[in-house]
Amino acid sequence: MLDLIVAEPPLFFTGVTILGLLIGSFLNVVILRLPARLEYDWRCQCKELLQIEDAGEKGEAPKPPPDLIWSRSQCPDCGHYIKAHENIPLLSYLFLKGRCASCKAPISMRYPCIEASTALLFLVVAIHFGPGLQALAAIGLTAFLIALTCIDIDHQLLPDDLTLLLLWSGLFASLFYVFSDPVSSLIGALAGYLSLWLVYHLFRLLTGKEGMGYGDFKLLAALGAWTGWQMLPLIILLSSLLGAVTGLIMIALKRHKSSQPMPFGPFIALAGWIALLWGDGIIDAYLRSTGLG
Repeated sequence: MLDLIVAEPPLFFTGVTILGLLIGSFLNVVILRLPARLEYDWRCQCKELLQIEDAGEKGEAPKPPPDLIWSRSQCPDCGHYIKAHENIPLLSYLFLKGRCASCKAPISMRYPCIEASTALLFLVVAIHFGPGLQALAAIGLTAFLIALTCIDIDHQLLPDDLTLLLLWSGLFASLFYVFSDPVSSLIGALAGYLSLWLVYHLFRLLTGKEGMGYGDFKLLAALGAWTGWQMLPLIILLSSLLGAVTGLIMIALKRHKSSQPMPFGPFIALAGWIALLWGDGIIDAYLRSTGLG
């Protein structure tokens, strides 16, 4: 069955799109629950170190947030547990007309948007690489980048649980020469981390402020491991350009204050994804246009 899907392009692309919808639905869970789980764990560790006893209103310890896999999804307004037929990617949102089946509270458009975006990006990856190990690896990387982007937008946080796993998986993929060789991957990881680390400390030395977080270093290191050190200049330049243009547009539209920090992770993630798919072509076009190629 799997061989048939891979051999027939329409079936392959349809399968990838459906997979994207399913993974997108799970990413919604990760984006919502992982930061809450991490905050709960950090609070518990701090209270344990400081020997602080914590109790709820009724003298009971607060319950931990839902886990990523086993806890059932429920409406945040009325607590209605979402049934299987109410949790079909995209379709359930349309059938329910964007409202909870129980209390009719509006469901955020963000959920179907992430599902649709994941399916679309998976399809782009499948079309670009075709059936094979590269497509499978790129799909996994894309899923991680979507989750990291949304979490950073919400909380200005790039969790180690995701960035470090992405880093190690990139180094592991290099052993099979999926996108890069082991030496280029290792140098990419080191150079990716140290480049932003140096920029961070130089900026803090000159201004006394922190321009970015350590999660940005780890994300660039992970992308360096996946794409090799050769793509790092493109990723850094492209992410800086995307960040600057987006910031100027948002300030002009009065959607963002110039003094308000803006997460840089989404721009690194987008630039890394673009570099993975079209980096070689972009670099070749630049070298030809400057007469260096």
